[in-house]
Amino acid sequence: MPLSPGTRLGPYEILDAIGAGGMGEVYRARDTRLERTVAIKILPAHLSSDPVRKQRFEREAKIISSLNHPVYPKNLVAFDF
Repeated sequence: MPLSPGTRLGPYEILDAIGAGGMGEVYRARDTRLERTVAIKILPAHLSSDPVRKQRFEREAKIISSLNHPVYPKNLVAFDF
């Protein structure tokens, strides 16, 4: 189910869709606590209830958050579990 601009997920406000793939949908959002732009990845319900897929998602989050490269600015990635 795609999220509309303006939808709130906790402190994040969805701005627009970036893309979608096999592991979920990615949105550009505003972190209202830190006033920064972030990317939010949403897993579909059928994947978020699968422990193997959830573990894969968490591994991906850890890897991406550890990157230190100009192509992956830290302020564009946010993972909340």
